[in-house]
Amino acid sequence: MAKQNDIKFLTSTRVEKRQKKYCRFKKMGIKYIDYKDAEFLKKFVNEQGKMLPRRITGNSLKFQRKVAQAVKKARQMALMPYVTDLYK
Repeated sequence: MAKQNDIKFLTSTRVEKRQKKYCRFKKMGIKYIDYKDAEFLKKFVNEQGKMLPRRITGNSLKFQRKVAQAVKKARQMALMPYVTDLYK
């Protein structure tokens, strides 16, 4: 019978845990998202200017809606562009 040291697997046997996503607004206690802070809102927008979804940012539904409204308002006030090449 083969010992544990002699068994070879095609894939690694260790499964690494992914870091749990968290809502940064709940963790830091942020209640209001300011649309005038374009540098902060850049974290929720990709290079082309599209908003990132909740599954990537880790925001809760409540704060994702607030972020979306803030980004839309910042775009309307010309603080952020609607579409661009290599925004960040």
